[in-house]
Amino acid sequence: MATSMIYLFVTILLVAAHTAFAESNMLQDFCVADLKGEKVNGYPCKDPAQVTPEDFYYIGLANGASTTNTTLGSAVTGANVEKIPGLNTLGISMSRIDYAPGGLNPPHLHPRASEAIFVLEGRLFVGFLTTAGKLISKHVNKGDVFVFPRALLHFQQNPNNAPASVLAAFDSQNSGAQGVGPSLFGANPPIPDDLLAKAFYLEPQEVQKVKGKFPAKK
Repeated sequence: MATSMIYLFVTILLVAAHTAFAESNMLQDFCVADLKGEKVNGYPCKDPAQVTPEDFYYIGLANGASTTNTTLGSAVTGANVEKIPGLNTLGISMSRIDYAPGGLNPPHLHPRASEAIFVLEGRLFVGFLTTAGKLISKHVNKGDVFVFPRALLHFQQNPNNAPASVLAAFDSQNSGAQGVGPSLFGANPPIPDDLLAKAFYLEPQEVQKVKGKFPAKK
């Protein structure tokens, strides 16, 4: 009897697991995001009868963004589910990054996506850090592709006297982005000065100076 119950239990688990895996794929052609709906790990689907071609279209990456008023000389233009509702549940998104001469997209990570960049113009120094602290870096030129693995710190720098730009592709409709400096020194509520001072071998007054450059997030 005990053996039969074990077999029954295992069978139920296997059937449940098979069902879970089977339903991890989309069960409809698309799920255009209803951006006004309640968000629970993604957006609810818009009524298919209300879907239009514009839900799958975006022109925002066609032209470079201005880097004139940016502190670090770089500007990111996103093409995620908020801009293209048709991306909802598809697990992909894009962005364009433009760099002024000497511009920098500072160390950051994407918690929900790997990233591949394609160099549209210019030459960049790019790289990422492994969890063991090894720097994987390279100078890339127009037409080159470079990949940043999911959730690893990475950066792009334009060390040249001419502008540069890339297209970036992500395997998430909303990759998320977390910058090192803003996250640590612009946290809200703020991280205590003594903690940051000890972690980065700084004096408390130096921490306050750095925090002044990163206004607290609301």
